[in-house]
Amino acid sequence: MARTENSITFLRSEYKAPAFTIQTVDLDIALNPSKTMVVNRMMIQRAAGQIGQSLVLHGEEQELISVRVNGEIVRGYELTPHSLTIHNLPDQFELSITSANIPEKNTSLMGLYVSNGNFFTQCEAEGFRKITYFLDRPDVMATYQVTLRAIKKDFPVLLSNGNLIKEEELPNGWHSAVWQDPFPKPSYLFALVAGKLQSIERTIKSQSGKDKLLQVWVEAKDLDKTEHAMDSLIASIKWDEQRFGLELDLDRFMIVAVGDFNMGAMENKGLNIFNTKFVLANPETASDVDYSNIESVVAHEYFHNWTGNRVTCRDWFQLSLKEGLTVFRDQEFSADQMGSASGKAVKRIEDVRLLRQVQFPEDAGPMAHPIRPDSYQEINNFYTVTVYEKGAEIIRMQQTLLGREGFRKGMDLYFKRHDGQAVTCDDFVSAMSDANQKDLTEFKRWYSQAGTPRVKVEESFAGNTYQVKLTQSCPATPGQDTKEPFHIPLLYKILGTESSSDSSKASNEQLFELTQTSQTITVEGLKQKPTLSINRNFSAPIVLDFEQSESDLLTLLRQDEDAFNRWEAAQKLFMRSILNGATLTSDLLNTLKEILLDGQLDPAFKDLIFTLPAESYLYEQVKVIDPQAIHQSRRKLRHQLAHHLQEAWLWAYEHHQTPGKFNPDAMSAGKRSLKNLALHMLSESGHAGAGDFALKQYENANNMTERYGALAVMVNFASAHAAKCLQHFHQTFQSDALVIDKWFALQATRQSDLSNPRSVLKDVLALRQHPDFSLKNPNRARSLIHAFCMNNPGAFHQPEAASYEFWAKHVIELNQINPQVAARLARGLDRWKQFAPNYQVHMKSALELIAKQDNLSSDVAEVIEKALNS
Repeated sequence: MARTENSITFLRSEYKAPAFTIQTVDLDIALNPSKTMVVNRMMIQRAAGQIGQSLVLHGEEQELISVRVNGEIVRGYELTPHSLTIHNLPDQFELSITSANIPEKNTSLMGLYVSNGNFFTQCEAEGFRKITYFLDRPDVMATYQVTLRAIKKDFPVLLSNGNLIKEEELPNGWHSAVWQDPFPKPSYLFALVAGKLQSIERTIKSQSGKDKLLQVWVEAKDLDKTEHAMDSLIASIKWDEQRFGLELDLDRFMIVAVGDFNMGAMENKGLNIFNTKFVLANPETASDVDYSNIESVVAHEYFHNWTGNRVTCRDWFQLSLKEGLTVFRDQEFSADQMGSASGKAVKRIEDVRLLRQVQFPEDAGPMAHPIRPDSYQEINNFYTVTVYEKGAEIIRMQQTLLGREGFRKGMDLYFKRHDGQAVTCDDFVSAMSDANQKDLTEFKRWYSQAGTPRVKVEESFAGNTYQVKLTQSCPATPGQDTKEPFHIPLLYKILGTESSSDSSKASNEQLFELTQTSQTITVEGLKQKPTLSINRNFSAPIVLDFEQSESDLLTLLRQDEDAFNRWEAAQKLFMRSILNGATLTSDLLNTLKEILLDGQLDPAFKDLIFTLPAESYLYEQVKVIDPQAIHQSRRKLRHQLAHHLQEAWLWAYEHHQTPGKFNPDAMSAGKRSLKNLALHMLSESGHAGAGDFALKQYENANNMTERYGALAVMVNFASAHAAKCLQHFHQTFQSDALVIDKWFALQATRQSDLSNPRSVLKDVLALRQHPDFSLKNPNRARSLIHAFCMNNPGAFHQPEAASYEFWAKHVIELNQINPQVAARLARGLDRWKQFAPNYQVHMKSALELIAKQDNLSSDVAEVIEKALNS
């Protein structure tokens, strides 16, 4: 494989504490897009037992100007493109390094860069080394004082971490601001922002009565779209005080939005930098999903203030220590914000859908890894759904095992022991275990073993005894051929029973801890075979191998008060029909009709009931993937649902209107979601009025959810109004980048024309040349290229080479611009060997084309190499 960087594999087992510690950092940064000067003064101390060690600092894409130790010029250093080594140092000293970088040429968006004339930084995981030479690793924690200097008319706002302690006017139109962060932090949490920005502000009182200044900074044109982000921040602060007793520790907390950003957001201490997608919202431009995502991401980054910042990870192998825990916390927050039990259930189902559609395939592919990896070549490739979403499930299982109060006790002990430290996943589990006197030794296998466990369920009923045999296994994953048994908490309940005894197991939900390869649940004293509801609320992230009859699944769908398993029953019945090419039975269709017409059920829950299993999840259910066969079978099932329930869909459409002023609350959002689904199904069924409904909804909508929902129906069903409305949509919102992202994504993800399977690719190729498209902007690249290749399997996976060649071309092109974005796209074919041979041949050719390229980044090279060698 051709690439200029050496392939270095980092091993968790080889971790060594740093030979030097950095106690204080004093940065003086003169900001200039074409040449920014950085003076970095550090107080450094040699660690005990490290006599004679040289100091090796990380540094990339910088011009080194001078090095001083205790004020004296150093000339005998060693400089490489990736490091600066200084010899013969005293045990304690001041090191001053002056260097320069060019932010306007930094297209990777890591380190210091320019976006729309403003300065921003992104330092996680290893971006700080592009700003100055440093021990750029998470276990080196120091306090920072930062002086920012810039021309005032160009950069009137100067922000950094912590508290503002001084502002000053300087000669020649320059000005400065001094920021001080009193809490030790690793370099990946450093941030600065400078430019023409405006903010909204709120002052709140913390739980202890202290005033806290909250600010959301954006470009002036977006100021009217910041209220929801601010409200979400305030709600997050209050929730963390109430749920975990954790208070905002700085005098101020700032959110800044930027249009060019690789990720969703970044939790830099006190100065969170966000992708505009997760800050800006008003009813005209943001959908209900956008509102929900903003609330969730704002919460996530704020919660990092304690789970990630105050207590951080010792090394990048421990990434899930902060990310999995914080995803769990934001999931719990979002569920509480739903305001009802049914709303919480909807949130839980949505989280599980994401896990199963994206993480389960990752666990079954060449990039499979434990939530605490044993090795990596490029750390950016490990910001994965495994580390985040599966990591959150592993935290959730600990709460299930310990109870809500026990989990809080463990969290309290964790902060008491480790505040201000860089620690490991083992430290977290130890706090949970010690606080509750519960042995979690076997449970820690979840941290070290990759793959999704499978639990086979076998029922028997004889006499008055009901038995459930549970057998667990886990497929081999890269580097792990055999697995030890996991500690799996399974919530279960048996339904439809008459008991001849006082056994509580006949009526109450129970927790069963599966810790061996095979164990059995026994319930005595039953008069008839019950219906088993197991893995309730998705208590463990497993595949349940349980061949329940349609009768049992219909019982769960009709009667189970566990909303997740009620939804799961429908998903299993849909999946069987799709994979077997069978139609739905009349019993199931009648049950679904009753659910759709039930005026008491949460409309968001009904929307989820009728959302068919994703094609990526269906891929996991077969040994050889034929994507077109699955796609077409799924469409046939949807057509049957639409046609058979046409009158019920009309009722749903008419009875879920939300007249009046837009409200993003959960109930209103659920109504809009179900209404849009009903409109889609009416169009699918060929209802004579569907086209007029869609046009009227588009023209009369007072919010993005309804307008976009109507436009999506017109585009997906080739309405006569589609072209006109697409043009109107673009003209109306052409100055709003996030809405134009939606415009691109809608066309890239529309359903394919079965008579012309390449039609979507043809549209995407034309849109690639659109004047509003730029591959350099991550959001825009994701809205078109990623959307087509990663989110439209029915159109992308064709038994010919064209789509795969398109994919390879854009991985190669993005590799030269932004390796992180390229590597995400490169994951699109990492499971090529599981597809049918007529797809494999073209996939392999596309992978090999990328592998032959010179100058492949380590990000892309690792993904392609693992895919080809799997």
